[in-house]
Amino acid sequence: MFEIAELGHKVNKADYNEKIPGLRTHLLTQQQQLRKYDFSVIILISGVDGGGKGDVVNLLNEWLDPRFMLTNAYDSPSDEERERPKFWRFWRTMPAKGSIGIYVGSWYSLPIAQRVHNDTKDAELQHQLTQIKELEQELADDGTLIIKCWLHLKKEQQKKRLKQLKKTPETAWQVTERDKLHLKLYDDFVRVAETVLQETSSTQNPWHIIDGSDIRYSSLTVGQCVLDKIQAHITKHELKHQQPAPTQHSKIIHGNQPRILDSLDLSLELNKKTYSTQLNLYQGKLNKLARQAQQKKISSILVFEGWDAGGKGGAIRRLTHALDARNYQVTPIAAPTDEERVQHYLWRFWRHMPRAGRITIYDRSWYGRVLVERVEGFASEQQWTRAYAEIVNFEQALTEHGIVLLKFWLHIDPDEQLRRFQEREQISYKQHKITEEDYRNREKWAEYSLAVNDMVSRTSSQAALWSLIEANNKRYARIKVIKTYCKALEKALD
Repeated sequence: MFEIAELGHKVNKADYNEKIPGLRTHLLTQQQQLRKYDFSVIILISGVDGGGKGDVVNLLNEWLDPRFMLTNAYDSPSDEERERPKFWRFWRTMPAKGSIGIYVGSWYSLPIAQRVHNDTKDAELQHQLTQIKELEQELADDGTLIIKCWLHLKKEQQKKRLKQLKKTPETAWQVTERDKLHLKLYDDFVRVAETVLQETSSTQNPWHIIDGSDIRYSSLTVGQCVLDKIQAHITKHELKHQQPAPTQHSKIIHGNQPRILDSLDLSLELNKKTYSTQLNLYQGKLNKLARQAQQKKISSILVFEGWDAGGKGGAIRRLTHALDARNYQVTPIAAPTDEERVQHYLWRFWRHMPRAGRITIYDRSWYGRVLVERVEGFASEQQWTRAYAEIVNFEQALTEHGIVLLKFWLHIDPDEQLRRFQEREQISYKQHKITEEDYRNREKWAEYSLAVNDMVSRTSSQAALWSLIEANNKRYARIKVIKTYCKALEKALD
């Protein structure tokens, strides 16, 4: 795996000084060109301690325009990061389309360190690598170019490098106790690293193994690699967009299956007296369970989807009435902002992940990709069809972290929706909720029904089942939502 490091590549100072001006010019020109394209570039700089990772990153920051790039350095997770799913800290710093993100330490660092220190077993490492490959595939499918550089040193070279740094006070501070420990663990580190690089190097996202024994050689090699990879990606991107756009089909997945929504009994209802009694009972129960969950650092994410005028807002208000306002956040999702449009569609949902013990409520969610974006043609067929697997992976990351994830679909029939629309038009403080688009969407009821059917059947997992709420009667729907959340918290607390 590391045969390239055996060659001991070196570049003399004169050759280095001759090549650098041209390389810097080309990189800057290319960086300016990149700003016109709707994809981002992620550069991962990893490798053996002493391999010059910091020096290479510093040079890249000198050579490139800092206004259109961001360097992210990761060490052990902070308390804030540990309280959220492990990929959260990487998603929140993803570069926008047209820009570059450099990662020093990345989603590979912790899995390698944990295995080297025997904090995990091989099976857990393989599971982590599977998740990493899924993450990189999702980013690549969205157009992101991922350049992965591994700077390697032989054991004797690493030992010599650390010894040289310790010789003078100006550099001795760079050698930490951790560096000394890592030198002792060198053989284990290389063994684990070989497994990681072999498992995660693909045609689309390959690892580039670079000799790190000479900083001039490694910096030139990384710089040229970045230049070549971005240029190739731009060429590929342009060729793709020169081809005729595929004809959009109204593709129906599992369209012949029984309609899940048709099985719901929309005649279910509660009278006012029963509703009032049960609302007091379950709001009190929810308040107690939510406080226990906060004490035990159990987070919750509640997703509300449903038809226009389906009662999502009313259900959310009755639920939050039972919660401490300091402990929850309601996040309404509308059309993406300019900032959100230049990111992967999941980015804006990752950034709102709750800390340990807290609650995030999404009023509409990532399911817009397979609902409104599918039906209205805002996402290509390729984009929304692959979104099912992306969403399942995303939700698995949440539930594996211990988050209580609930997904509600509030279902009403067309007649009840029309009645509610007309009612809203007569109430001054509800008139803002009704638009021409709401009536236009009614014309696509059948298409949305098929999309919901596919969504429920393809994104329900053991840990993230859909709760289908019969919502023609608002009172019945609100109680069922609160009861469902209470049951989920009881299970998590057990």
